Amino acid sequence: LGWACWKTYLGRPETDHARCNAMGILGVGLRLSRPEEALPVLEATLALSRRYWSRGATQRDQQQKEQAILLVQTNVATCLSDLGRHDEVLVLKREIYARYVAMLGVSHEISILTGSNLAATLGQLGRYDEATTLSRDQLLPAA
Repeated sequence: LGWACWKTYLGRPETDHARCNAMGILGVGLRLSRPEEALPVLEATLALSRRYWSRGATQRDQQQKEQAILLVQTNVATCLSDLGRHDEVLVLKREIYARYVAMLGVSHEISILTGSNLAATLGQLGRYDEATTLSRDQLLPAA
């Protein structure tokens, strides 16, 4: 399905939203079976998203586009995790959480969810003190 989607929109300009979405669908589809092939596709999708979709006409547009970029960045982090590149995953998840908190506030459900994902990653990496501190000091009071 990912390849079919990509082939359909390949001829469109780089700035075309459907083309960017098709790249993302291809990357997510590849990640499930071939993460090493998915990573360059997801990284290219992230680069395009940052380049062409990082500016919005209104604050609401800007926020929606920023959330779309963060979703692509989350897909890259998931792929890196599949490849065992956990230090890079941690850097990305910290950035994703910080950007959601800055954009939506610490008590927004998306911020809490991404913070919980960050805490889980910290725990998986054996950084229990950091995971506990994040959960206790930032996530629990916000919930």
